[in-house]
Amino acid sequence: DTLYAYVSRGIVRAIAHPGDARKSLYDRRDVAKLHDRKRRGRSRQSVAASTIDWGEPILVSDITRIADGQFYYRGRNAVTLAQAMTLEEAANLLAGLRCDPVLNAAADFIPADHALPFQRMVAMMADLMTGAGQGDGRPAAAKIMRLAALAAAGQPDDGQSPIHLVLAKAWSKRDDAAELLRLSLVLCADHELNASAYAVRVAASAGATLPASLMAGLSTLSGARHGGLTPRCRAWMDQVEKETGIKGDYEIRQVPPGFGHPLYPDGDPRTRAIMEACGQTGDAFWARIAREVADRTGQYPSLDFGLALIERELDLPKGAGLGIFAVGRMAGWIAHLFEQRKSGKIIRPRASTS
Repeated sequence: DTLYAYVSRGIVRAIAHPGDARKSLYDRRDVAKLHDRKRRGRSRQSVAASTIDWGEPILVSDITRIADGQFYYRGRNAVTLAQAMTLEEAANLLAGLRCDPVLNAAADFIPADHALPFQRMVAMMADLMTGAGQGDGRPAAAKIMRLAALAAAGQPDDGQSPIHLVLAKAWSKRDDAAELLRLSLVLCADHELNASAYAVRVAASAGATLPASLMAGLSTLSGARHGGLTPRCRAWMDQVEKETGIKGDYEIRQVPPGFGHPLYPDGDPRTRAIMEACGQTGDAFWARIAREVADRTGQYPSLDFGLALIERELDLPKGAGLGIFAVGRMAGWIAHLFEQRKSGKIIRPRASTS
């Protein structure tokens, strides 16, 4: 009876037994997760400890839901949306922003003098934090999102191009660059309560301004276990290509950077969409390498692999993969910021002694 109750509540997934219609098969991972939760107990301390390690949900959000190997923006399948949606349209869906290129054009924008797209974005945001205030509502947020894209591109505003075209014109001469960038930006737009989104919500809950809250997101994204995995994965891919060029094969020694995601044990749908768009399926080189890693380690490529692949496939400037991640994720951060403000609560957990 307890097992059936868990199935009815969606906690344990079940399918019909292929050999006997009277029986069911239950997802081993869901059962293991329940077993681990029972083992920990339901004391306040154990529940609190689990919330910071891919465990219990800690707040209610209507922005993005991750379930059954897929993720959904406001209840709509995000991979499906990414087939045609622009980042501006995603920002409207997620955060209610009006992202018109003409309305949000930054005629006096001067790109920061830094080598990497992410560095230019940080410099731009720091300037907004310390400069004169430009408003703190959705119109200002839409302008900041465009400024972030311009900073990543390192180009002044033409006042008319959507963000994916701004990046494509600045970074690539390939005809398919704009479409691949558009897809990737939308896939990056949000991903539930990840570390950077949580950082933005904490800052927003404390009353920080728009730029200050978004800087918290950028700072967290830079971490080597978050967005910082993207350049690490790019370096690994370059090394793989070098070794296979010399030896004709590649030995998988350990889980490489850019592989494995606890919420997608059967593979990240964002990465699959990017690999398919790049033609990396079947016997294509990176599709084969990804399969070899999965066969050897049980870990599938994550979004960082997909963004590093885009950077390589389009011959984009160094650091463009992380730049795509940061520009796209601005939409989700802004949505989390306004949702947190609407709650009217400050995020202030308690700590206990060990």
